[in-house]
Amino acid sequence: MMKVRKHPKEVFELTKPVYVKFETPKELSDKAYEVVELARDGGKLRRGTNEVTKLVERGEAQMVVMAEDVSPPEILMHMPALCEEKNVPYAFVPSKAELGNACGLEKPTAAVAVLDASKGKPAMDELSEKLKALKK
Repeated sequence: MMKVRKHPKEVFELTKPVYVKFETPKELSDKAYEVVELARDGGKLRRGTNEVTKLVERGEAQMVVMAEDVSPPEILMHMPALCEEKNVPYAFVPSKAELGNACGLEKPTAAVAVLDASKGKPAMDELSEKLKALKK
């Protein structure tokens, strides 16, 4: 029996959840954690898929950060399309536990909306530009 080798792009599609629209390099996911931490310390953010959905729909979110390891994936399935529709930049990070820690929680969180980045505004703008370039 012949062994079929998968192309790296096919492997990505099999291993990542369906809602993850693009591969986020480690450098950018680290920057996303940093933006969340800066917003936590001096700005304003909201946690949880329901809260984030409401804020994006109202146009109050400046940026959304989502975890890739959410189970079931249907929880965040709508979020990238909603962010695209409302022109809200969004990023993916590998771990919901680490995203929760970046928010100052001991529990994991699937999604975070940054309402006011405060000191993290320059970092958030830089991340947004890099993510736009990545999606093209």
